[in-house]
Amino acid sequence: MSTDSTLAPSVATAGNVVRHRWRRLAADRWALAGAAVVVVFLVVACAAPLICALEGQDPYTYHLGALADSGVPTGFGGGISADHWFGVEPTTGRDLFAVVVYGTRTSIVVGVVATAVSVLIGVVVGSSAGFFGGWYDRLVSRVIDVLLGFPWLVFVIALGAIAPAGFPKPVLLVGVLALLFGWPSIARVTRGQAMALKRRTFVVASTALGAGPWHVLLRQVLPNLSATIIVYATMLVPGMIGAEAALSFLGVGVPPPTPAWGRSIGDAVSWVQTDPMFLGFPGAALFLATLSFNLLGDGLRDVLDPKSKGLSR
Repeated sequence: MSTDSTLAPSVATAGNVVRHRWRRLAADRWALAGAAVVVVFLVVACAAPLICALEGQDPYTYHLGALADSGVPTGFGGGISADHWFGVEPTTGRDLFAVVVYGTRTSIVVGVVATAVSVLIGVVVGSSAGFFGGWYDRLVSRVIDVLLGFPWLVFVIALGAIAPAGFPKPVLLVGVLALLFGWPSIARVTRGQAMALKRRTFVVASTALGAGPWHVLLRQVLPNLSATIIVYATMLVPGMIGAEAALSFLGVGVPPPTPAWGRSIGDAVSWVQTDPMFLGFPGAALFLATLSFNLLGDGLRDVLDPKSKGLSR
């Protein structure tokens, strides 16, 4: 009976905190708008074949009959018609609507998977380095400094050129983005917070009562880093999506004919004066995806960070 009466206030307090944070998030219209657009992109990524079936096209068919002798699509707005809602790509003649829809799947998968790998490595390495300290912390700090100053874009381009034939480019892309671009930043953040948390009273008390260091790290420190991890992961996804688009733009991203926004933008650059429609659709998709994740991340930061000004609004 006493156990229930002891737990009841803590459960009620946790419920109040959740409701309070939900009200804060619901009051942030920009965050809700970002979340709604993120959901739309996730649905498009999952249902790409069904969505393209509405138009009756796919991104792997080359409609060469829609191209004039000069390679420019015939018809208004880059070949926009009832058969091609966004027109067709120049030179290849692939349906641009289908390419943009399937490109959503490429960008979301690469962005989310690379972020998940980055967060996993960064949280494990950073929190353990900050908590245990010593030579391990000094080694991790130097590795982070080197990787944060590393010209990862040049390295990826060079690695893509020398990668063995048949090696899956998406795996290479996700691996490099996570190992060079993603985890060092979140490791630095979680390291600093773990160093601060290990001096807090509840952590010192757990250690004094005989709890092992790994028990304290997993049961006391990491749960208090959850808000930071969630916010940082949300704001890392658009960076990964942008990096994938930049690499595809340079021709070292996912291999053709896999649809990718960056490659569509790269193909459209030389035609932008002829018809900006080629650049507009994939460019708008990339812009909305990165903007929506950033808006959602900002909203979550305001809700979950007790020091944020957003809690006082």
